[in-house]
Amino acid sequence: MLYIVATPIGNLQDISLRAIEVLKNCHLIAAKDTRKTKILLDHFQIQKALISYFEYNRLRKENQILELLKDNKDIVLVSEAGTPGISDPGVHLVDLAIKNNIPITCIPGPCALINALVLSGLPTDKFIFAGFLPRKDGPQKKKLLELANIGFTVIIYESPHRVVRLLENIQEALGDRQVAACREMTKKFEEIKRDKISNLIEHFKKVSPRGEFTIIFR
Repeated sequence: MLYIVATPIGNLQDISLRAIEVLKNCHLIAAKDTRKTKILLDHFQIQKALISYFEYNRLRKENQILELLKDNKDIVLVSEAGTPGISDPGVHLVDLAIKNNIPITCIPGPCALINALVLSGLPTDKFIFAGFLPRKDGPQKKKLLELANIGFTVIIYESPHRVVRLLENIQEALGDRQVAACREMTKKFEEIKRDKISNLIEHFKKVSPRGEFTIIFR
């Protein structure tokens, strides 16, 4: 069985009892960041074999994982944080398992995009997750224009050192809309700022952005 296990996005206590049980009893854990996963395992006193599985080594590791699965081993896939497969190379391993008739199940849990959507105060009836937009301004603005008038709440991930530029591009493409900027969710310094884009740009130019961001607008 391939287990897709959601792990905390910040607060380690957000892990489910079922996730802990699966982590304890599996044969191997494939992790996007083994160092962060080790912190989680140590916290819950779980000793288990770990291998790294991320975008740049996945082609080498997939055969190893697949052979273990075919040998009736239980393998757990975890992301750096949150639910594997969401803006994450885990989607490729899931596809590989499906093509090889390997049974799969998902242990649900934390997901940054859903957490941020609920906290944003924006409509949740229809939404689209756009993940990380292209880094270059031209392709990014083109993508934003595609999202401009779809009538859905839009969810975007961004790193702290590019979040101001993203907000500027959103303002240029869509106008001075209401935006929610969510960071450090579930952690001690969780911050959800809900304001016009122009005000958020001004704020983050004065206060250096820290932590991974989830940006939401409609």
